Amino acid sequence: MNSGLLSDQTGSPSPATLLVHINFLVTGIVMTFLGPMLPLLSARWGINDALAGRLFLVQFVSSMLGMFCSAPVVQRYGYRTTFIIGLILMATGMTVLGTASYWIGVVAVGTLGAGHGITTPAGNLRTAEVNPQRSASALNVINAVWGIGAMSPAFLIDIARKFHHPAWFLYGTSIALAILLLAFTVFRFVPDSNTAGLHPRAGRIGAWPNTSMLLIVSAVFFLYVGAETAFGQWVATYAHRLEPGRTMWTLMPSFFYGALLAGRMSAPFALRFVPETTLASTGLTLGFLGGLSLLGAPNLTWIMGGSLLAGFGLASIFPISVSLFPRWFRDSARGASGPVFASGNMGGAVLPWVVGMISAHFGSLRLGFFVPMVAVSVLLVFYIFQEITGRRLRAVTVQPAISQ
Repeated sequence: MNSGLLSDQTGSPSPATLLVHINFLVTGIVMTFLGPMLPLLSARWGINDALAGRLFLVQFVSSMLGMFCSAPVVQRYGYRTTFIIGLILMATGMTVLGTASYWIGVVAVGTLGAGHGITTPAGNLRTAEVNPQRSASALNVINAVWGIGAMSPAFLIDIARKFHHPAWFLYGTSIALAILLLAFTVFRFVPDSNTAGLHPRAGRIGAWPNTSMLLIVSAVFFLYVGAETAFGQWVATYAHRLEPGRTMWTLMPSFFYGALLAGRMSAPFALRFVPETTLASTGLTLGFLGGLSLLGAPNLTWIMGGSLLAGFGLASIFPISVSLFPRWFRDSARGASGPVFASGNMGGAVLPWVVGMISAHFGSLRLGFFVPMVAVSVLLVFYIFQEITGRRLRAVTVQPAISQ
């Protein structure tokens, strides 16, 4: 039976949608490899946590700039060209980073970050466009594919490290990006323009959302992406310092992103029985408990458990938040997407950087993990409020029907 998640609007298999999903797989690798590779890059360049955290700052600021460019590029040139531009930038950045000095490496990280930023909103919005009735489930699926990519660098870098050539991972990823780039130029791509927006009733592209709601939702994305990135990107370094004699520290991010993947794969099933806001608040509760486990971790076993719990709990927050755009912004959903996605990337830049600054200042990466914990706490309060509001709205809707 055709699920609709890997098909176009006609219900037939869509090569374009398959390519977009593969693109999310590879961008998951590109945006998370710095975490498991950070101890190796820090040793190669001789830098402290503050300078290492700057790499995350550059990566996500450049990604944010790419996201601002994404909607105009899609509008003018279509989805295919947008993805091609992103793939070129990501492949270039990964290749240069293989032998770069620190400052050239910073430029390379900025380049690959910009490539990610251009393609990610296009992929999310196209997925919502071709699945208007099942956007939450479809977005969970494509972001689950991203999760498969995100959990891969830990294993791939560990293999390259055992062969004493960590740069092989960077060059191998560049080759994969080049092959995908070729596929985008060869295969038919439909639809190739954003005509429907994020929602069937989306207004013109110039429609602007309510300012207060835009600020609130932008803050939600800022905190979520920042928390996810901080947990996922610093956990390998945290494990390496807690038990430097163990060799499993490289694999710690894979537990976090593996749980993120499992959560996103199971979310469409859970959404059949519970509202989006209920699933989000439950997940954030699990994420908070996972963060507590990381803060108090005495060994790698606790880090592993905390990573699994935090990743699984945070898994559905991003796709659920995207699916709630029509509720939050109504006819101005498309106009809100650029600033909101960019704000999320700014969170991915700032919060991991703050973790590094706190670690360098106090000499304790454990203290740095309080930063994502605070973010998760605020998100939990927000979604509990959203759940209460949703229950009241459902009660108001049901009451007149009963009285009739």
